[in-house]
Amino acid sequence: GLDRALDNELVRLAAPALERGEKVEAAFEIRNVNRTVGTILGQEITRRTGADGLPEGTIRFKATGSAGQSFMAFAPKGLTLELEGEANDYFCKGLSGGTAILYPPRGSTFNPNANVICGNVSFYGATSGKAFILGPAGERFCVRNSGAEVVVEGVGDHGCEYMTGGRAVVLGPIGRNFAAGMSGGVAYVWDEDERARARINTGMVDLEDLAEAEDIAELKALVEAHAEATGSERAKRLLATWDVQLRRFVKIMPRDYKRALAELAAEAAAVA
Repeated sequence: GLDRALDNELVRLAAPALERGEKVEAAFEIRNVNRTVGTILGQEITRRTGADGLPEGTIRFKATGSAGQSFMAFAPKGLTLELEGEANDYFCKGLSGGTAILYPPRGSTFNPNANVICGNVSFYGATSGKAFILGPAGERFCVRNSGAEVVVEGVGDHGCEYMTGGRAVVLGPIGRNFAAGMSGGVAYVWDEDERARARINTGMVDLEDLAEAEDIAELKALVEAHAEATGSERAKRLLATWDVQLRRFVKIMPRDYKRALAELAAEAAAVA
């Protein structure tokens, strides 16, 4: 059955933040009967603060174990949840400003890139927020993402489908039909084995090399944040040989989005 006791406990632990805006840190165990963990707490934050949420990192909770479906669903700004373990489907569905950090148990000896760490349909309909995932995700990753910035180390089929905004950084292999119907946002894929290009659906997107200083700075900042948040060995390795690795990245840019950005830039220039 669905275990709501944990949700109530998180709201209780977060009381100083909810009532007085004080910083709160706590740790707890999680099992896969605990679904939508963080969502009720997120609702309490939103009820008190509206769309603004709390200042970044006000509430920082560390969970250990196996999370059920929809961990961090709709989580707002001010809530950071770190999960040492694994997560089921719909991880960070509708993420709304919160920060999620996911990595395997620190004592584990397996290669984190050989095991999927979160299930299918992660970040479905996310609108804002950040996430750093040490390991690959399942299928339909970031479908309908409209604003979240996410770093992951591999995805299954249909990644970034119908994405309309945000950033997806994939430091590893992608499945087939990547970026189908993607009309906005940008994806950066580290194509180590040169297999990614053939798996991208180019119906609405163009594939570009990283040449713009702005793109390179944005990507590097996200990879650095990922290394810091998760301890990713792969991210650290990429950063250590950054100039070489940059040539292995593919930038996936929706044509409509690129045109809209160009029009906005032209308008801004005309006003100036």
